[in-house]
Formats: sequence, C-alpha cells, structure tokens
Amino acid sequence: MHDWRKVILLQTDTMQEAIEVLNAESLQIVMVEDDENRLIGTVTDGDIRRGLLKHNSIDTPLSAFMNQKPTVATATESEEAIIAKMRSQDILQIPVLDSNGKVVGLETLQLLLEKKSYDNPVFLMAGGFGKRLHPLTDNIPKPLLKVGKKPILETILNQFAEAGFHDFYVSTHYKAEMIKKYFGDGSDWDVSIKYVHEDTPLGTAGSLGLLPDDLPDIPLIMMNGDLLTKVDFQQLLNFHVEHCGDTTMCVREYDFQVPYGVVKAEGQCVTSIVEKPVHKFFVNAGIYVLNPSILKSLDGSQYLDIPELFGTVIKEGGQVNMFPLHEYWLDIGRIEQFDQAQHDSIELFT
Repeated sequence: MHDWRKVILLQTDTMQEAIEVLNAESLQIVMVEDDENRLIGTVTDGDIRRGLLKHNSIDTPLSAFMNQKPTVATATESEEAIIAKMRSQDILQIPVLDSNGKVVGLETLQLLLEKKSYDNPVFLMAGGFGKRLHPLTDNIPKPLLKVGKKPILETILNQFAEAGFHDFYVSTHYKAEMIKKYFGDGSDWDVSIKYVHEDTPLGTAGSLGLLPDDLPDIPLIMMNGDLLTKVDFQQLLNFHVEHCGDTTMCVREYDFQVPYGVVKAEGQCVTSIVEKPVHKFFVNAGIYVLNPSILKSLDGSQYLDIPELFGTVIKEGGQVNMFPLHEYWLDIGRIEQFDQAQHDSIELFT
C-alpha cells in the first residue's frame, strides 16, 4: 500500500528534493502544497526534464516549473468516475482533494503495478578495447569488469530485463569469446541475446549496420556497455514516441567554470567583467533511441561515430531530440571512475 503523504512537498522546495522523492517512491508524482496545505500543483518526471531543458538548476523552486493546473478528483467521486477521468486524460495518478482543496489521497491506475513487456530491440555496445582502464582490461573486456558482484554489462542487462525488455543484441570485438561465453543466448536471464561481431572496429555507430534486416519495425534502444545509470528506460522510450523524432539522444548537463574574470569589451573599452562565470552545456550520455529508418540507411561496411550519424540525420531534415537525465549516471572510462563505481554500487546496484 503506497503512502501518498511521502510525495507531498512545498512550493519553496527545490527540483533536487522533487527528484529525490520521485526516485525514492514508486508513485511517479510529487504533489505541491502551499502554506495552508492546499494543492497548488504537481511535478512529474516530464516536468523536471522540461525544466532541465530550459537550464533550470536543481536548486530551482517547484513553483517555477510545476504543473499549476493538474487534473484532480474530489473525495466524493466514485472509483469508476476517477478511473474514467484518468483514462480520458491519459494519466496514471490523480490527487484527491476535499472541498477546501486539501489533499486527502492519491489514486493510481492498477495498470501502474502490472509489469509491461516491450518488443523493442536493445543494442548494447561491448566491443571496445578499454585502453584507458589498463591494466584491468589486459586480460578481460571492459564490459565483464565487475562492479560490486556483477559485470558491468550484466547490471545493464538486468535493468533492461526488469523494465520489460527481452530482445537483446550485443556488439563485440575485443575478447568477444569471453563475452559470448558468459552471457550465452541469454536464457539464464530469461531474455534472448544475439551477437554482432565487428571484424575491425566500426566506431560508436558503425556496427548498427550489422544488425539483421528482420528487426521489428519499432524503435531500437542503443546503449554503451560501460555505463552505470538509473535512467527509466520505459520513460525514455515513451518520450521518444511522444516527441515523434527520428532519434533521441540522452544528455547530461555539464558545467564548466572559467577560472578567471571574463572581460567583455567594445574596441579598447571594457564594458563588463564577469568573475569566474559558469557555462552550462548538454553532453552526450551514450544512450539513444533510433527509428528503423535510421538503421536501414547503414550497411556496416565503414567506420561511423554517433556524432557523424546524427549530424547526417539533421542535415537531411530529420529530427534529433534530446532526453535530459537527472538520474544517477557514470561513464566507466578511467580507473578513477571504476573506483567510484565500486563505491556507488554498494548503495545503488546490489
């Protein structure tokens, strides 16, 4: 039984606090109250990502980006009426209010509790040499390095499987036989695993052209095999479909602080001095969704990196969307990041 009181915050609380509540609870919503305990808005994962796309910081108060006109139900409405309202609005949660506008409950669709199954293929990139992790990768491919008690790639596989995905393809090159021996056909995880082997390295996107031609005509999720993340893959897929793009790229916000005062001038005259400004950028997070039409344009015969592929899509008039991540994310590319992953796994991936 869920405790809806745990997802109530005040309008002065921050995006960071909302993220923590969404991650800690299973209700996928935060209800925002004013000082008199009346509902004045709601925050969902989508609201947070839209805020991040506008470069709102995690310290932004909820009042700045919450949904101020959420769909609500009254305590006197029947269960059937509430379900009908939720289905008509295509929502999974609805706050229940008394006559004074105060929250007295939260109703959720039973469908929320049912495990879904997705036929979308998942393509995991596991062919790299892991050179920056030497000597750890001298005798073992990076995806088989253990973080906690399991190889990195097994943790990724488990997360997808728990989310309802079952059709996997794994690209291999360096020490490919070790990966194939460990995972086999995937039956030990109740999934299907097939392998795509790169005879020579094809870059971060080239091996997409080696996938079979008979893939289902639905979007494919692609992910680097050296990432640890708590991203919700169902929400990622729903975002891609909802925004009708050709591809979707997961991105992380990256801050860079100039360590000096930046001088702006017109000619020889100084107009302003900004002390140690912080510049914000979105960077590639190594997780993508691609429509079948993108895959059909590749033949696997040449080296190709993701920036070049997505650049071609944009140049040809296609739509590339970005899905901002606020969840835990770590690229295990160097020894210090591998050590960080060991520390984080105690709490996040055991």
